[in-house]
Amino acid sequence: MLQVTALVKKYGKQNAVNNITFSLEGGEVVGLLGPNGAGKSTTMKCIVGLLRKTAGEITIGGHDHLSVEAKKLFSYIPETPHVYDLLTTWEHLQFIAQAYNVPNWKEKAEHWMEVYELTDKKDKLGRDLSKGMRQKVSICCALLPEPQVLFFDEPMIGLDPKAIKNTKRIFKELKESGKTILVSTHLIDSVETIADRIMIMKDGNIIGNDTLANLKATFSQAEDSSLEDLFLELTKDE
Repeated sequence: MLQVTALVKKYGKQNAVNNITFSLEGGEVVGLLGPNGAGKSTTMKCIVGLLRKTAGEITIGGHDHLSVEAKKLFSYIPETPHVYDLLTTWEHLQFIAQAYNVPNWKEKAEHWMEVYELTDKKDKLGRDLSKGMRQKVSICCALLPEPQVLFFDEPMIGLDPKAIKNTKRIFKELKESGKTILVSTHLIDSVETIADRIMIMKDGNIIGNDTLANLKATFSQAEDSSLEDLFLELTKDE
C-alpha cells in the first residue's frame, strides 16, 4: 500500500533522512519511533507531500505520492492540529466531505463527532477550540473519507484519556477492515499494544524494522524487556 524507496531529505549538506527504504501492507499498524531529530516527522511530511524529497521514490497504492490518485487514498493528521479560524466544527467536516465527495457524509460526520464528544461543539469556530478539541476535529476530518492509509504524527498528544482509548479502538477496527496506519509518536506505551510492527529511527536512519517479538529476540538480552527498554537500548548514544 505504501512503498518508500531510497528516500533522502537534505537541509543544505545535512541529511535529515538518509536513504531509507520500507513498505507498509494493507491491514497493518506500524509504529514509527525515534528520539527528537531522528527524522520521523520529516519522513512523514515527505510521504504526504508537505516537504519536497531530495531523492528517492514514494508510491501509495501504486501511484506516485504527489498524484491526485494517491491523495484520494490517504489522510494525514499533523502533530500540531491546524483548523480554520472562521469555520465551525461542522463546517470543517462539510468541507472535507465535499473535497472528497463523501457519500452520506452527514451521518458519518455525526457518528465521528459523537465518538469524540464534539456534538456540543458543532457550531463552535475553530479559533475558539482548545488544542485537544482541534486534535479531535483533525482526527474526525481524517476518518470521514474512509481512507485506505492513515498517517498520524503524535495522534495522542492533547487528547484526554477517553479519546486516547477510543483512538486505539478505532486503530484496531481500521486494521481489521484492511486499512494501513503509520503512527509516529514519542508515547511508546501508546503503540506497544496496537502496532503489528515497529520502525525505530535514529539520525535519519531506520535502525530497527520488525515485529516487537522479533526486535526483542534480535536486540534484547532480557526476556521481559519492554518496548521502552528496547527503544532506549537501540537509540542510546555510543
